[in-house]
Amino acid sequence: MSFSDVVEAIKSLSTEEKQEIQLLLRQYLREERREEIYENFQTARVEEQNGELKFSSDINKLRQLIEE
Repeated sequence: MSFSDVVEAIKSLSTEEKQEIQLLLRQYLREERREEIYENFQTARVEEQNGELKFSSDINKLRQLIEE
């Protein structure tokens, strides 16, 4: 089923059904974002354990780290 088929199928639904799909999509997007955040956390944890992360409270040093 193509994207346009899905769009057409949604158009034919009742308002109530469309609202339910909207709620489901929001939930799915939240879950995906949470998973993305968790994966980034896991990556940062490994980098920190390997000594690959650098920290500084000096704004100039932070700018240098960003440019690297």
